[in-house]
Amino acid sequence: QLQLVESGGGLVQPGGSLRLRCAAPRSIFSVFSIHDMAWYRQAPGNERELVARITTGRSTNYADSVKGRFTISRDNSRKTVDLQMSSLKPEDTGVYYCHAVNRDNSALEYWGRGTQVTVSA
Repeated sequence: QLQLVESGGGLVQPGGSLRLRCAAPRSIFSVFSIHDMAWYRQAPGNERELVARITTGRSTNYADSVKGRFTISRDNSRKTVDLQMSSLKPEDTGVYYCHAVNRDNSALEYWGRGTQVTVSA
């Protein structure tokens, strides 16, 4: 199964920062630029929620809870998507998943296995 690979999670104190990275599988390298990319997260007992999205045209949108603190970016040459997280709060804790969807065919989508982010003193 094709999967994205997330990295960069860990334990951080409130107010701290983390940078998550998502790498695309080789199978979609040649078409990475036509995929809208996003980060989702899931806290224990909660549903998976959208955190940030960046389109092929580099338009971005964020969950209200992270606006002004998180920044999503993409590097089409490296086939990666980053999520820079600052001023982290305990409620940011969860498993963060990377998602890709082909802009021309929404049936072609991929997920990563997730990376744990824990914000705690």
